[in-house]
Formats: sequence, C-alpha cells, structure tokens
Amino acid sequence: MPPTIIIPGSAGQTAAKHLRSSVTRSEAINLYRDILRTAKAFHWCDERGVPWHTKLKAEARKEFEASKQEKDPLIIARMLVTGRECVQEVQRKFNEADRKCWERIQQDSLDRGDGRPGGDGRGAPGRSGN
Repeated sequence: MPPTIIIPGSAGQTAAKHLRSSVTRSEAINLYRDILRTAKAFHWCDERGVPWHTKLKAEARKEFEASKQEKDPLIIARMLVTGRECVQEVQRKFNEADRKCWERIQQDSLDRGDGRPGGDGRGAPGRSGN
C-alpha cells in the first residue's frame, strides 16, 4: 500500500490530526495509570497522618487537569516524556530501596542463627531444643 500524502486543508490532514491526538491521549492515559499504580506502593502516612498514596493521586490528577488545555504538540510531547522519565525513576528508586530492605531482613535473620526470623539456631524462640 502506498504512503498517504496529506495535502493541507484536505480531509486527510484532519484524519492525521485525529490519529496524532488519539495517540497522545492514549499515552497520557497510560502515563496517568502508571502514576496511580506506582502511588499504591506508598502506603505510609505523612506527618499529618495523610497517606502518601492519596496525596500523590491528588497531585497527579491536579497536574493532568492543568495540562489538559495544552494544544502545542511539542509541549505535550515534552510533558509526556518528562512524566514517563519521572515515574520510571521513582519506580527504580523504590525498587532499589525495597531490595535493600529485604537484603537487610535476610541478613538480620541469618545473624540471629538458623536463618529463620527470630530463631536462635535451636528451633522456636525460648525453647531449649529438647
């Protein structure tokens, strides 16, 4: 099939614009969903007792609503790329911190004895092994 040639002012240009906007829309929706999924991991609360995932979801919603009116494709693309990079960086750092926590837990378990949490190498805590 030969490539489509878009002539300014033709119906093809409208179709191309629609395709571009629907691709951008789906990218924005995917980014928003990734942000919400990432926010679920932040289950602890801030100093006022508000869960971080609630704050992050509200902030993401606010940012997306503010950006909704943007029409410049270059600015939209820049926002999507920046948003994606930020989400990936947060995920990477979170996963790294989580991995270090699990390594610390495993090391502490091994330091206690037989590799079981709370164990003293003789079975259940407080038992003499008879």
